[in-house]
Amino acid sequence: MTDPIPHHVLYELGCTEGSPATLRLLARDQDRRRLLLLRAVLDAAGAAPADRCPPDARRALAESWALLEAAERTGPGPAATVRSLLLAPLVGPWAERALALLTGAGPPDPAATARCLGHLAPLAAAAAVRAGLPFRLRLTAAGGSLALPTLGALRTGPGTTPVDAHHSAGKLVLRTAGERSVTVRPQRGHGAWAASPAWRAAHALPPLVPGGHLVPLDDLDPYRVPHHPLQPGFTGITDLDDLARKRWGAAWSATAALLAPGGPHRIAEAVTLLRCLVPLAPPGGPVAGEPPPGSCSGTRREAFGAVLSSEPADATGFAETLVHETQHIKLAALAALTPLHHADPAPRHFAPWRPDPRPFDGLWHGVYSHLALADWWLRYARAVPPGPARDRAWAEHARRREQVGAALPVLVGSDALTPAGRTVAEGMVTAYTRLTHAEVPPDHLARAVAYVATTRALWLQRQGGAGRSAG
Repeated sequence: MTDPIPHHVLYELGCTEGSPATLRLLARDQDRRRLLLLRAVLDAAGAAPADRCPPDARRALAESWALLEAAERTGPGPAATVRSLLLAPLVGPWAERALALLTGAGPPDPAATARCLGHLAPLAAAAAVRAGLPFRLRLTAAGGSLALPTLGALRTGPGTTPVDAHHSAGKLVLRTAGERSVTVRPQRGHGAWAASPAWRAAHALPPLVPGGHLVPLDDLDPYRVPHHPLQPGFTGITDLDDLARKRWGAAWSATAALLAPGGPHRIAEAVTLLRCLVPLAPPGGPVAGEPPPGSCSGTRREAFGAVLSSEPADATGFAETLVHETQHIKLAALAALTPLHHADPAPRHFAPWRPDPRPFDGLWHGVYSHLALADWWLRYARAVPPGPARDRAWAEHARRREQVGAALPVLVGSDALTPAGRTVAEGMVTAYTRLTHAEVPPDHLARAVAYVATTRALWLQRQGGAGRSAG
């Protein structure tokens, strides 16, 4: 049983803030949960009957785990590298999928279980490469690719392809039947180089702050999207070409400076909570050589630290996405530590940023993220000189603020809140009240009020005008 979360921690998180100690608290708890989940996968594989977990798959899983342990034992640096690989966001979806196949109530699917468990082998191989540990290992490429975390991916033929991997003296040699071998040379920190066109190097963005960590821009991992379909409004995953990577990098290079006006907590959130970015296809479809006109982004509960996003149109859009999505990461991590409400999942609530009715938890997340955005846009509007950037910031701030004001009363007035949830809600009210005291250009505020009123009227019309919560 975990200790109660201090009142001041809940309150500051409700204000959409969070000290470095609070953010580390959330991250440490998520890391502990990941390690317990991995232990559960190993135990479930050992206990599962042969018709659910084939003996060969069980042995391969044990061999991969033994290689991880050997890599960890080689020294403090490699041990930290192995731990970071196991805690990487996209290991979470794999582990949950593996546990479901091993323990689920549905009929056994030994072939699917074997394919899923085999995903640990390339992770173990990557850990051993990073630790400088020699090894020989049989890996399996599926769907035409073999992804090695932090290194890159080998393109193979269609279907399932065995790949023999041999690492020694700083070189990784990958060989498939009937094909020439590919020699891969790891680069320091992230990525690996190979002369073969069959190899795609992993890519990472520079640290947000000096001394920070690289942020993988992962378009290779097979678990980067959910096993189930993406929710409406989300595009599928995409592979990045060199030009797209350069555009991501250009937008990223100015992001820290744009986050800064929002206060040190906005930088701290991104540095502490963001562990990888997963590129999505642009909503309007790609335009050759041009940044996309629209955007979409999201997070996944089972992939702590991952932000899925289409290519940002510019650095301001990138900063906005990070502010938005780190709030979802924070709130989901907090809810894992302590229940915030006991509301049912029925979609019945009006959210001014969505055309469809939202469940209480969806409304909670939406209000929380929009509250942080309203705060960031206000601070940004005050920091930039007069011109189009300031006008955009005032417009965004006013709209987000009015949207929060239309939905926040539903949360505060709910009897489904737990004591912890009530404290978080009190912090949200405090943050919103501060925003309402800010002087906003009247024209921007009037447009925002009209926008929310029109949105509410259209929503009520679509819902038949009754029987739903309209905030």
